[in-house]
Amino acid sequence: MTHDLDPGHFGPESVTWQVHSDPMMWIAGIRALYFQALHPRAVRGVMQNSDFRKDAWGRLMRTADFVGTLTYGTKEAADRAGARVRRIHAQLKADDPRTGERFGIDDPELLTWVHCAEIDSYLTVVRRSGLWLSDAQADRYVAEHRVDARLVGLDESRVPGSVAELAAYFDSVRPQLAATDDARAVDDFLRRPPTPALLVPARALVWRRVAGLAYASLPPYAHELYGRPAPAERTVNRRLTRTGTALRVIPATVRWQLPPRHILRAVARLGPATRPAPYTLRRQAAILEGPRRAHGQ
Repeated sequence: MTHDLDPGHFGPESVTWQVHSDPMMWIAGIRALYFQALHPRAVRGVMQNSDFRKDAWGRLMRTADFVGTLTYGTKEAADRAGARVRRIHAQLKADDPRTGERFGIDDPELLTWVHCAEIDSYLTVVRRSGLWLSDAQADRYVAEHRVDARLVGLDESRVPGSVAELAAYFDSVRPQLAATDDARAVDDFLRRPPTPALLVPARALVWRRVAGLAYASLPPYAHELYGRPAPAERTVNRRLTRTGTALRVIPATVRWQLPPRHILRAVARLGPATRPAPYTLRRQAAILEGPRRAHGQ
């Protein structure tokens, strides 16, 4: 295999290659922000080391670029991106909102929380919105992302590697979660981001629905912490499915033109046969696992 044909750390045969091409990943990314903000130290690290309110969109795009590079870039590009994140984290510190203790942003506890909240958000939203994924494939997805954990400086053997392990992790960390003033600042921002006057109607019509759906998909205890009642799971699933169905009608080649365009570059590098397509997941499950029921059916 030549350098130009390097499939990266995941490659076309991975579950991640298919899942991360889904348009619901954008809503999942917003859910991750809501979820991550419930860890007092993690959100304090963001608030004290970034201009979140003024550059939230830039932060979201940089996160999308990082995820896209890890998923669809070459191993060299992914390793370089991971090294850059490790260097930045190693230089940053913040103050614990409860004790005043000074802590490093590269604290493994914080990195694990950010990682798990992100992976759970991606997997939860795409599955609940109708992307077919067997339970074994969901486990494989979680295990594949131990690569991400290693690239940002974690010991991958200590990171959840299945859906059950991910759930057990959230059970263990749940007593530490709280809706601090920092978390409420993130919540307020995501509900009503600063917008030029001409775009205020669009914010009310489009963004409020997008952010509202991302928030609605959080686990019930997250709603309790934020102080708003959790909507019925069945209602949220219907909303997610309708949104996912509508977005998937847009041709993939049109959707993938949006920044950061990693998928188009990966397909150009590896060939048209590597183009992500949802039916690949069903075919993969049929070959490797035998007949299985779709999630939620």
